[in-house]
Amino acid sequence: MFSFRTAYRAFCSFHLVAPPRHYLRLAAKMHSKVIIIGSGPAGHTAAIYAARANLSPVMFEGMMAGGVAPGGQLTTTTEVENFPGFPEGITGSELTDKLREQSTRFGTDIITETISRVDLAARPIKVWREDADGDNDAPDTCDALIVATGATAKRLHIAGEDEYWQRGMSACAVCDGAAPIFRNKPLVVIGGGDSACEEATFLTKYASHVYIAVRRDAFRASNIMAKRAANHPKITVLWNTHVAEAKGNGKQLTHVVLQDAKSGEKRDLEVSGLFYAIGHTPNTAFLSGQLDTDETGYLLVKPGSTITKIRGVFAAGDVHDKQYRQAITAAGSGCMAALDAEKYLEELEAEEQEKAAAGKL
Repeated sequence: MFSFRTAYRAFCSFHLVAPPRHYLRLAAKMHSKVIIIGSGPAGHTAAIYAARANLSPVMFEGMMAGGVAPGGQLTTTTEVENFPGFPEGITGSELTDKLREQSTRFGTDIITETISRVDLAARPIKVWREDADGDNDAPDTCDALIVATGATAKRLHIAGEDEYWQRGMSACAVCDGAAPIFRNKPLVVIGGGDSACEEATFLTKYASHVYIAVRRDAFRASNIMAKRAANHPKITVLWNTHVAEAKGNGKQLTHVVLQDAKSGEKRDLEVSGLFYAIGHTPNTAFLSGQLDTDETGYLLVKPGSTITKIRGVFAAGDVHDKQYRQAITAAGSGCMAALDAEKYLEELEAEEQEKAAAGKL
């Protein structure tokens, strides 16, 4: 079985091109003051702040980690209109490129590999790269670790989803709902919890009408959220309903196929947008339970900070934020993580100096 690294080297050799500089360094393990795992707005903001503080951060941006390209969920967003500084809007991939460019400008060393496991009890902290070449026993090490691996939106992978994902299908109403393709058009939200009710209500600002497809005969949402959605004049709840298929004209989603959960009967529903609201999965499997999480898997931090239960380990962005989940809030969290890490490293250096001084007495 070939690893991505092996395949990429073969590709570069065949096409007579050299891999980029950061790729050439992949075989060399290293010690760093700060390692950042993840390359979304949280990771890159942490990198920018850490680099400007002369901490020489190393970022493992991941290669299809969680099935998503480097840059995280932002790369799957078409138009970003709510990130400050871009009055005309910017695509998710363009914003990711600008974040990456700014990180490297200040000296962040970005490595396109995925971290597969860590040892947070070790000092220095140890991290292992995902590697099929047999090098897993050689870890990279660091004094401070920032976990910014985000959370992956759950999807049902219905028929037609691959063709119409981000062409009428999304997992973030707040991110994408105001896009022109959804304005004054009928939309459908899949889910039965608070998120589904909240996102459906949000979408009524832009849609001509919103349907909520609920697979059971009742909401799982809180009473107040359920009543708000059910009583909204622009919302229709489709009970006992599965969305079986997404269809379109080859360019955009135009309708979905609904299936009655009891009778199995199918019918078409004309919509221009489908939004999943069935939850997110924090990308924390590689931590193997070494950090505390809540009941849904989000990392727990000290209130008002990014500090986890293990000294020297910090969590930034959607990996611990299940409430806001926005690019701008993730960026702010990344800033906090870098500042928390900088303070920790200063404390660590002071402690080492005290130990050294005590040893000379």
